[in-house]
Amino acid sequence: MAGLYLHVPFCSQRCVYCDFYFVTTQQTHAGFMQALCAEIEHYGHTYGPKEPVETIYFGGGTPSLLHLDDVARLLRTIDDHFDTGGVQEVTFELNPEDVDVDYLRGLRSLGVDRLSIGVQSFFQADLDFMNRSHTAAQAETVVGLARTAGFDNFSLDLIFGLPEQPFEYWGANLEKAVRLEAPHLSAYGLTVEPRTPLHKQVERGLVTPADEETMRERYLFTMDYLRARGYEHYEISSFARPGQRALHNSRYWEHANYLGFGPSAHSFWWTGLPAHRWANLRNLRRYEGFLAQREAPLDFREALSLDDLANEYLMLRLRTGDGLDLAYFAERYGADLLFEKADELAWLESEELVTQSEGRLRLTDNGKTLADAVTERLLMDGLFEPEQ
Repeated sequence: MAGLYLHVPFCSQRCVYCDFYFVTTQQTHAGFMQALCAEIEHYGHTYGPKEPVETIYFGGGTPSLLHLDDVARLLRTIDDHFDTGGVQEVTFELNPEDVDVDYLRGLRSLGVDRLSIGVQSFFQADLDFMNRSHTAAQAETVVGLARTAGFDNFSLDLIFGLPEQPFEYWGANLEKAVRLEAPHLSAYGLTVEPRTPLHKQVERGLVTPADEETMRERYLFTMDYLRARGYEHYEISSFARPGQRALHNSRYWEHANYLGFGPSAHSFWWTGLPAHRWANLRNLRRYEGFLAQREAPLDFREALSLDDLANEYLMLRLRTGDGLDLAYFAERYGADLLFEKADELAWLESEELVTQSEGRLRLTDNGKTLADAVTERLLMDGLFEPEQ
């Protein structure tokens, strides 16, 4: 079963922290829609017969800037070129200021059954700093609108570790989200990415990022607070009520196949070795131009060996609460972690960064605060030596 991702690269304004590809000056979506439908059709001929589709995800950018007619057209195009009879989840990202109850009802009638809502904070000072378009009042109101429109499956995005953000603000954000009975929460630590306005502000000394200890404390508090209130911490940044995990995102962490459409979108496909990953150009005009000529708008395409796949799967699974199934890892990827990394595992366990139980390797809470460093210690080098 495959997942489909559609990248909608339009935003009304730029958030200070965002490094995703987007444009803010587009007056019409006609060229983009034509190109996106052509790309879906192109890959549908090749990959449509290979696997049925299980999940569809509209991301961005800001998909909620699309008209409902455009959303309907995209879903029809997918239906025409892929087997969608077994689709289990259709997620749509939105910003609070873009939608009213009629728009949300329209999405629901088209088959969208899950929303991902970019709240980020319920405090106006935080939203102003991030240069978000919506207000604190809209951040709260949109939840009621979603429920009125028939959505009982939705996620709220929240960001912790804003410069000089009082601890009480972050705690109140979590309290508000829980009180709103959000089925799913994505809690991200603010990162300073290159080529963003925030990065420039930091370089010029205008903004001082939160230090590592502050970020660690906020994250540990988040884990404790949400688990105590019935949420599963099933992935580094993801918390869900039982039965409310994000199916589409879970496919990434399971190394399942997915296709990405739209500028900057990534794809991954593995039916035999080598597996392949490719990404589209991060340029809307060039993306549209290539597809107008019936050419794939590729930025890169790479082949992945079993070594590459083993290391990637290790990284993906250690992000999850379910952890890494060591026997499955050895069987599918030929990687015996208990043998190859015995010394590293012993040290990580002694430092209480990982645990082993029921044949699975998992990060502890402390390990989750150092996930990248722990993973780096366990990456498998030179697993498969060529025959002489």
